[in-house]
Amino acid sequence: MTTYQEFIQQNEDRDGVRCSWNLWPSSRLEATRLVVPVSCLFTPLKERPDLPPVHYEPVLCSRANFFVVVNSFSCYCRGPPTPLIFLYVVDTCLEEEDLQALRESLQMSLSLLPPNALVGLITFGRMIQVHELSCEGIAKSYVFRGTKELTPKQIQEMLGLMKPGVSGPHGQPLAPHDAAASCRFLQPVQKVDMNLTDLLGELQRDPWPVPQGKRPLRSTGIALSIAVGLLEGTFPNTGARVMLFTGGPPTQGPGMVVGDELKTPIRSWHDIQKDNARHLKKATKYYEALANRAAVNGHSIDIYACALDQTGLLEMKCLSNLTGYVGHIVMGDSFNTSLFKQTFQRVFSKDYNGEFRMAFGGILEIKTSRELKVSGAIGPCVSLNSKGSCVSENELGVGGTCQWKICSLSPSTTLALYFEVVNQHNAPIPQGGRGAIQFVTQYQHSNMQKRIRVTTIARNWADAQSQIQHIEASFDQEAAAVLMARLGVFRAESEEGPDVLRWLDRQLIRLCQKFGQFNKDDPSSFRLSESLSLYPQFMFHLRRSPFLQVFNNSPDESSYYRHHFVCQDLTQSLIMIQPILYSYSFYGPPEPVLLDSSSILPDRILLMDTFFQLVIYHGETISQWRKARYQDMAEYENFKQLLQAPLDDAQEILQTRFPMPRYIDTEHGGSQARFLLSKVNPSQTHNNLYAWGQESGAPILTDDVSLQVFMDHLKKLAVSSSA
Repeated sequence: MTTYQEFIQQNEDRDGVRCSWNLWPSSRLEATRLVVPVSCLFTPLKERPDLPPVHYEPVLCSRANFFVVVNSFSCYCRGPPTPLIFLYVVDTCLEEEDLQALRESLQMSLSLLPPNALVGLITFGRMIQVHELSCEGIAKSYVFRGTKELTPKQIQEMLGLMKPGVSGPHGQPLAPHDAAASCRFLQPVQKVDMNLTDLLGELQRDPWPVPQGKRPLRSTGIALSIAVGLLEGTFPNTGARVMLFTGGPPTQGPGMVVGDELKTPIRSWHDIQKDNARHLKKATKYYEALANRAAVNGHSIDIYACALDQTGLLEMKCLSNLTGYVGHIVMGDSFNTSLFKQTFQRVFSKDYNGEFRMAFGGILEIKTSRELKVSGAIGPCVSLNSKGSCVSENELGVGGTCQWKICSLSPSTTLALYFEVVNQHNAPIPQGGRGAIQFVTQYQHSNMQKRIRVTTIARNWADAQSQIQHIEASFDQEAAAVLMARLGVFRAESEEGPDVLRWLDRQLIRLCQKFGQFNKDDPSSFRLSESLSLYPQFMFHLRRSPFLQVFNNSPDESSYYRHHFVCQDLTQSLIMIQPILYSYSFYGPPEPVLLDSSSILPDRILLMDTFFQLVIYHGETISQWRKARYQDMAEYENFKQLLQAPLDDAQEILQTRFPMPRYIDTEHGGSQARFLLSKVNPSQTHNNLYAWGQESGAPILTDDVSLQVFMDHLKKLAVSSSA
């Protein structure tokens, strides 16, 4: 007999779908009373080795609202295949050590690209250089000023992609096969490998002098505009990647984030809240316009930002958020770190068929049975404004459409989709009726094939009046936590932080009032069923997460964390909300333990995975033994093995995680122990350290409430007769 958890896992493995409710309420009224909307997490390119593509067009039924397909994964080619396209946009205002490391990483990447992949190079500092790659024995480039904004037409005319006053059909740029000039800037790797390797090796720091007390003049905005314009003029409506490598904020021209005076600091959250961020709105508007131009043509933009200070990710995040996800935003301290080098190398990782784990030019279309309408999506997508009978007027996330553009995808790219039950309360659905949702994903595979993948799911309808226990039992608390968290993060982009927290709290209280078992005004009587028992715990950790709490994080860091959260699959998202903690000791094999201060003991080693960091923490006694070098003595071989065990497990995670997490090795009393102490539930603090019967463990110096206090307060509000 399959358990409910096994049923959920089988559905996810087969369809790449996790629903908040696996029985759907049969009327609009009852659906709104469930608090958590009917919604799902969908992974369009969920890896299925047992699902080979079929090489013919899908069989369609013209009379039905759905695709009727013989095989749910159809692969077919239309016209000549287009090679993969990579356009490197490189900041040269770097320190020599950083620039040398970046040169080596870019040269390495050429060996990982397919021989027929097209590659181009733009470098920028105070000026922008678009490099010709078709010249033999001579380096030739087009130079643009970094302060003057250019229209797409002007860029294409200056680069010789179209004759002045001449355009293609309907005013569009000339197509690639009409514009022979395009090949000067984008060449097959096999043809220019040696020349481009030499060109990258000869890259020099920006020659313009930087006076003392000034920042380098960095024309990031114009460089990206030229990159987008170049691809618009050469390969419109074709999958391509712009890869931006930057080591500091834009300081001149359109899209500038901060001036060149070092005495003027880059904006902080305090400046933004006080409306004192001078360049924020204008820069954000500029990059949003670039992102929309790229998204329309199916071009994705990746940002690799490595610097000790902020680089303008807050303003530029839309470049990646609107154009898809294959590790779009990578943030580090330097290009000369293993974090950047290994993360960049993994961009070009391959699947079990030896093909790149990336796809381009995706379009997701949703079809529903008549009782459902789609309210919106949250994830790395942009609306195609496709109105249809299944589009709801009530928008959640990016709504008002049943089609979304996803410029780049990976096997882990996951969208949150929200639905509205539109069936009226007085129009009962026949017994045994099922609602259906179909996901139709069109994309260009990395092997240059055009593919369609069709996933159809169905769930039973249930009468919430007589079958509320069945609906409650169908609740997937893990999926629901991630779906509600995405709604919270989406709201946090436009609302004040305290308002978002209050909204989350209200939703949690309402859910507990709906499904909790209790006597009025008696908190001690409150009980939640097993299907909802972990949900409040997820909400507790979400409230403390960097997605909603901006304290001690820069605007760039918050943007980085939020970007990855709305793109990752359920498992990784849960790790981000509630990190995993493993314990290593002499008393047994490694085991997961509570994310609680009571788990921090002197004779334990802890490994914490937050997705963004891997922290190995050595307890006080273990730390003292390690400093005394007991592990080097033959009679303490078991201690040496104990120290090695978390290192091996951490290495396994480091080898598979994308982007690569920051690795932290610390100990009791160490400065970096703060990464662990800030995440655990502070069940033992300096305020209750000597309480009677208190569990042993490390006290946390914080005024944050513990999970127990949070739950006590939740119970009190849920059972209140005045609520």
